[in-house]
Amino acid sequence: MIQIDALPAFSDNYIWLLQDTATQRCVVVDPGDDQPVAAWLDAHPDWRLTDILITHHHQDHVGGVEALKARTGARVHGPASERIPGRDVALRDGDRVTVLDLTFEVIDVPGHTLGHIAFYSAQPQTPLLFSGDTLFAGGCGRLFEGTPAQMHASLERLAALPQATEVYCAHEYTLSNLRFAAAVEPENAEVRQRLGEVEKLRAQQRITLPSTLGLELRTNPFLRTAETSVKQKADERTDRVNPSSIEVFAALRAWKNAF
Repeated sequence: MIQIDALPAFSDNYIWLLQDTATQRCVVVDPGDDQPVAAWLDAHPDWRLTDILITHHHQDHVGGVEALKARTGARVHGPASERIPGRDVALRDGDRVTVLDLTFEVIDVPGHTLGHIAFYSAQPQTPLLFSGDTLFAGGCGRLFEGTPAQMHASLERLAALPQATEVYCAHEYTLSNLRFAAAVEPENAEVRQRLGEVEKLRAQQRITLPSTLGLELRTNPFLRTAETSVKQKADERTDRVNPSSIEVFAALRAWKNAF
């Protein structure tokens, strides 16, 4: 049985901690800071960190890798085309990684960075997706290196996964993302309901993750670029017709950057 918890880092990052309670082995995803993980290991001295999974090279995702590797000897798995400190296993699209007896498929999702990857486990009980800074709850990552076409294609790949998939992204951006989603689709009742629920959670300083892919398909405007309501709002915003979903996506992303 795998338990997944979030270790908060910096102002809004989450380091995901996967725990195998039967063997007391654990894995972390995107440890931008070693201190939250070190503190957890200090509090659980019988546990062993065996592996570190990395989605992309940004410092708030890799800053703690070398210290944790030096402390624990954990294997570091990360994208082959990016500079990942301490990397032992270079991963490419379609590769498979097994940790804690869970097998993850590596999915290339360029856009936020050019070499960004996601980790997907199709376990039958609950499929899992660690999406880094590509797919957020209610939103998507900024385009620091890639193009709108690349990010749109990456999101389309993730959107094709089973709707029951639990989405573990790397930041607590849900509230601001849903406020934007409500501006894009003010008549979407599910967006309004979800926004209200998230407002209550954040008022209590509670985490809003994981999401599910089905919920994202119904409420995340960046996965809804083919919807008439979303396209119309993008056309209004740009004061022109955006004939393709890629152009709709680009219009939404530019709007969100300034929202």
